[in-house]
Amino acid sequence: MHPLRRHQLVFVSTAGWRDILGADWDDEVREGLVHWAKQGFPLVVTRQRVPRRNPSDPVALGLCLPARWNRRLVPLQLPWSRVALFSEFPTLADALREVPKVDQPALRAAAAELGACGLRSRVYGSVGWQCVTGLRYVHERSDLDLWVAVDGELEADEAAAVLDRCKPPTLRVDGELMFTDGMATAWREWRTWRAGRCSSLLVKRLEGADLLQRVPPLAEQRVRAAA
Repeated sequence: MHPLRRHQLVFVSTAGWRDILGADWDDEVREGLVHWAKQGFPLVVTRQRVPRRNPSDPVALGLCLPARWNRRLVPLQLPWSRVALFSEFPTLADALREVPKVDQPALRAAAAELGACGLRSRVYGSVGWQCVTGLRYVHERSDLDLWVAVDGELEADEAAAVLDRCKPPTLRVDGELMFTDGMATAWREWRTWRAGRCSSLLVKRLEGADLLQRVPPLAEQRVRAAA
């Protein structure tokens, strides 16, 4: 089985779309799904209800329809056999065309800085979906949702520091640090936790969410230094 990951895109087979469109949907959602099927647009991996242990277990997928369909959230489940292939949202560098020009220099600099650190970043959310589909998702209240793949605490600190320095004039940079073990956490919460300004950290995985309550290493170091 191909390993599943948060924010991963999935292209569905013809049989999969036949199954999806054969379900009972209201008119608005059905119109959106028919458009998705005709265009061959992907879905996204969402929270799995139970850990998947064999190929017969269904895969939980989802879709946030754009403004044209009132931003309806559509939860879906399909057998593994209906998944045609996996893909990814665009990189930060490739997504710049979908953000205001005034924000592009700061974001371009952040993309370059992350790349120089050996960190890969991808845009999801409204900007990501607009890149993938060409449909209108971004509006005046949209954030830039970005995930950065990190391997361990030091890379997470590095990535969060780069994102903290990134200050586009109009867009708020939001998003997650994605660890190699599948754990993800908001980069702002990570910085607060590592600085010892909160006692727990919300972490998300494919099957749910947990709170980490151990003292973060950076805070430990400060306590020892003060002693």
